[in-house]
Amino acid sequence: MVFITELFEIALKARNMAYAPYSNFKVGAALLTTDNQIYVGANVENVSFPCGTCAEQSAIAAMISGGGKTIKEIVIVAESKTLIAPCGACLQRISEFSDDKTVVHLANLDGVQKSYPLGALFPVAFKQGVLKKDD
Repeated sequence: MVFITELFEIALKARNMAYAPYSNFKVGAALLTTDNQIYVGANVENVSFPCGTCAEQSAIAAMISGGGKTIKEIVIVAESKTLIAPCGACLQRISEFSDDKTVVHLANLDGVQKSYPLGALFPVAFKQGVLKKDD
């Protein structure tokens, strides 16, 4: 069983590996799949903005490359006075591999500060086949 403190520590280590020479804003992510595998990611900036990669996107790519399928929960950690939630594109990416109950934990360097079900952060995610001709 993976505890949230363990997932936070893993995300914090991933944050330390971030490549952020332009903004100096490092973000780490650690996700736990429904089969209890952990995958990590860090943001990777590029001088040709916006060609960088978000930490969440990086972790999801690692999950898919590693054979993972479904996100159970994810921790996102950044050094900030206000908590950093995933951007809209990353919320859409997370929703692709989860459901409304997937837990998104927002953390600063001191630990997880708030946790939300994905449905609360992204209540109207685009899902394939959701709209019908009658809608």
